[in-house]
Amino acid sequence: MYLKHKIFGKIFNVFAKFPVNNNLVSFIIDSNESFSGNLEYIKEEFEKRENYEFNFYYKDKLSFSSLKKLATSKYVFLNDNFFPIAFMKFSKKTLVIQLWHAPGAFKKFGGSVENREMLKLISNNTNFLIVTSKHIEDYYSEAFQIDKSKIKPLGLPRADYYFKNHDIHKLRENFNKKYDLNSDKKIILYAPTFRENKEFNNVFNYLNLEKFNEHLSDEYVLALRLHPKIKKFYSQDISVDGDYIDCSDYKNEQELLLISDILITDYSSIMIEFAMLNKPIIFFAYDLDNYLSNERGFYLDYKNDLPGPIVYSGDELIDVLQEDIDTSNLDSFLKTQFDMVDGDASKRIVDFTLNEGGKNE
Repeated sequence: MYLKHKIFGKIFNVFAKFPVNNNLVSFIIDSNESFSGNLEYIKEEFEKRENYEFNFYYKDKLSFSSLKKLATSKYVFLNDNFFPIAFMKFSKKTLVIQLWHAPGAFKKFGGSVENREMLKLISNNTNFLIVTSKHIEDYYSEAFQIDKSKIKPLGLPRADYYFKNHDIHKLRENFNKKYDLNSDKKIILYAPTFRENKEFNNVFNYLNLEKFNEHLSDEYVLALRLHPKIKKFYSQDISVDGDYIDCSDYKNEQELLLISDILITDYSSIMIEFAMLNKPIIFFAYDLDNYLSNERGFYLDYKNDLPGPIVYSGDELIDVLQEDIDTSNLDSFLKTQFDMVDGDASKRIVDFTLNEGGKNE
C-alpha cells in the first residue's frame, strides 16, 4: 500500500547523506496555491532575518535537484500531511515542522478517526507540531499520533493577516463592483461544509431563498461560499429560486471574512477563524442527527460549546437573523482555541525554530 512512499524515502535517504545547508529553508507543498497562508507568512518572517535560501518541494513532481535541497535543508515546513516522511531519514541537524492548515480543534481528523499506524511513523520523523492553544494539545496528539512534548502552542501564521493594515472599505468596494452589489447592504456569508451523504449537500432544499430574501433582503445579501466538493455537486442539476451571490471562486477567503458581517456555517472549521473577528456566527445544522451518526464527529460538545446559536430549519435561521444574535459565548470559545491572538504567530514560530536549530549544532 505504501510502496511508492517507501521508494521515495529510499531516494531521499541517499541525498540526506550530504551536508546540511544551515541557510536553506524548504517548504513541502501541493501547488502554488497551497503555499499561500501559513507557509507564505513563515517565509516572509525568515526574509526579515539573515539571508536564507528557499526551496519549494512540490509533492507531485519528482525533481532530484529539489529533493536534494529538501534533504539538505536546515528547516523543513509543511502545512498538511506528506506520507513519505514516514520513510525519510532526515539529518539530526534538520528540523521538520508541521504547521497544519486549520486553526483550533473542531471536527475530528487523522488518528482520531483512522490510519494511526502511518501517522505514528510520520510523527516519529517530525520534530514539532505547531498548534494554536495548549487546550487542544490532547486532540492534536491523538490526531497526529505524536508525543505531546513535540506540540508547541505558538499560533497560526495565517491569522497574522487580520492584524495587517487592510483597507476594508476598499476591499468591500471591490467586492461590490465584482458582484454588482449595493454598498448599503450587509453581507451574510454562508459557508456550508461537505456531507458524505449527498442528500444533504443541496443547502437550498433546507433554506427557502425566496422567503429569506422576503424578510431580510432590505438589509442583507446572502453570499454563498461552497466547499469545492459541494460545488461539483451543484454543477449537476440544481435550480435555485431567489437572489444570492455565489462567491465560491472568490480567491481570498480571508478577505471575505473581513468584509462579511455575519457567518452562517454548520460543521466547518472556518468558524474558528471568523470567531477571531468578534462577529456573529450562526450554526445552521438542519441535518445534525445524521451528521453526528454518520460523519466523523467533533472534539467539542456541538450543542453546548459553539460560539453562537444553533438553528435547525430555514425558518429558525430567518428568525435569529431578525433578532440580536447571541455572541455571549464568543470570548470563552476563542480562549479555548487560541492562547494568543496578536498578529505575532509567525514571529514566535520562526524565533522558536531558530532557537531550537541552534541547539542542534
